[in-house]
Amino acid sequence: MNSTLAAAAAGFGTGLSLIVAIGAQNAFVLRQGIRREAVLAVVGICALSDAVLIALGVGGVGAVVVAWPGALTAVGWIGGAFLLCYGALAARRVLRPGTLVAQGEAAGSRRRAVLTCLALTWLNPHVYLDTVFLLGSVAADRGPLRWTFGLGAACASLCWFAALGFGARFLGRFLARPAAWRVLDALVAVTMIALGVTLIAGA
Repeated sequence: MNSTLAAAAAGFGTGLSLIVAIGAQNAFVLRQGIRREAVLAVVGICALSDAVLIALGVGGVGAVVVAWPGALTAVGWIGGAFLLCYGALAARRVLRPGTLVAQGEAAGSRRRAVLTCLALTWLNPHVYLDTVFLLGSVAADRGPLRWTFGLGAACASLCWFAALGFGARFLGRFLARPAAWRVLDALVAVTMIALGVTLIAGA
């Protein structure tokens, strides 16, 4: 029992260390949480996607991913271009700041939020290298407890995205002014553009 708990705890800690970082996905989840727009769907997509990728890594798919560098290069170009476009839109919002959207507007843009979340999650080659290859390699060292390790990592992902998405709403009152949204969108724009350039340069 102790070894099982230790494997789960190790997976939780390793998964959390890879997820908790300033990145495109986290910036998007934070923004959706503050706007209170499709938060449940966004959190669910991020957590479920991580769980699938972790399962693939634990199952040994990481070696296949590394064996296809051309696929990662293509994902890098596509993902980088997407991030540059998203960053440009955020930069435009800096020049045209807004306030928190109304509930009706949020409902109307739920589909766009879901599609954006899917793109930010699956068009980032770093996700495959970190979640599938790195976590899969570490999990392999756990032997028969590798799936317990993977479960711990998946739980870390769920806890992090839930805290980020649903906890961000408490910042809403501080971001009710256009000036506050200008700062947030500026940070999002810088993050997205920087990551987009990095992905394309490394592709």
